[in-house]
Amino acid sequence: MSIDPSLAASLKAIGALMNAAVDPWWIITSAAVALHGADAGRVADVDVMLSVRDAASLLPTIGVGCRSGSGHADFRSAIFGTWTVPPLPVEFMADFRHRVGTDWLPVELITRERMELEGEIVFVPGRAELCELLRRFGRPKDIERAARLAALAY
Repeated sequence: MSIDPSLAASLKAIGALMNAAVDPWWIITSAAVALHGADAGRVADVDVMLSVRDAASLLPTIGVGCRSGSGHADFRSAIFGTWTVPPLPVEFMADFRHRVGTDWLPVELITRERMELEGEIVFVPGRAELCELLRRFGRPKDIERAARLAALAY
């Protein structure tokens, strides 16, 4: 797997931080697609889904404020924070929800695959679950990434 150096450095920083997590957490969206080995297109940031407990305890240790909201009208989190120290911004989302029509549905993942990157461990949803998540998000870039991910041979 070939990962862009900026993405690799950001993932390593996340792995080092999240080593102290108590609850399951995941890298999602474009960075997860790249970790699975598919063409994710431009990866502008890294999205991390984590528990409220881990967000409240870990984010202050790296100087990231815990606030609600998100950077997009169709997504929101009980705790949202952006870490700008790594080469790519890292967006942390706890109690992450996605808008479908007028409803806010929780984003809940079942699968969790461990991936090692230069000595650091990160976790991503399984390929099929990640494809489904991207399709549910419904943005053109997510649908395209899901198609590229689904096209990979097992």
